[in-house]
Parts: sequence; structure tokens; C-alpha cells
Amino acid sequence: MAVGVLLVTHAGIGHAHRAVAERLLGKLPLIVGVYELDFDAALEVALAQAGAILRKVDSADGVLLLTDLYGASPSRVGKELSLRGSRVRRVAGLSLPMLLRVLNHAEYDLDELARIAASGGRNGVVVDDG
Repeated sequence: MAVGVLLVTHAGIGHAHRAVAERLLGKLPLIVGVYELDFDAALEVALAQAGAILRKVDSADGVLLLTDLYGASPSRVGKELSLRGSRVRRVAGLSLPMLLRVLNHAEYDLDELARIAASGGRNGVVVDDG
């Protein structure tokens, strides 16, 4: 399996997540592309730029597209990208536990990785009263 991963986020978020994952894991087991959306970006420009990155990470096994905030501009760009022909599964709420969980289960298919991403995000939230 060779699912690609694309992080579509607000500025400053996606590259930081990938950098921490690389620091913790070394060479990443999946290709992870990043598109950080500037706050003033025009939608068509953002779609063209993000689409170019999506094509680079796309494989016959599809692309897991992770966005930082459901309904915000990066999420809307991700939705538009998913309608343009590539096999894409979208998961919102990007967090480091979510990304690491996906990368630690790189052998799974696209549908299962989407479930793993959501689970990693949920299970990464801990109330620590200690």
C-alpha cells in the first residue's frame, strides 16, 4: 500500500506537524505533502497550488487529506480537491496524535487510514488532572 497524505491547513500548522513527525519517526513511511493556506489566498489560486501537491502525493491507493478545522477555508479547499477526480478521503481536526497514528499504520488502505486518523485524533485528547 502507498496511500499519500496531504495536510491542508492554515499557515504555520501543516509544516510544523510534518517536521515533528519526521523528528520522532525519522524517514516517514508515507509521502506527506503540505499545503498551508494563506489567510488572504484566492480560492482558485489555492485550489491550483494544493491540487499540484495532491497530484505529487497521489498514488493508485489514494490520498488521505487531513485538515485542521472543519468548515474553515482549508477544509473547503480539501472538499473541492476531493471532487476533482483523485480518490480522496478527508478527515478534519488535524493533530499530532492523528498524524502519528496514521504514519504508524501505513500498511492499511485509504478507508481504514481515515478511520485510524479519526481514532488517533479522539484518543489523543486526554484530561490530565494530575
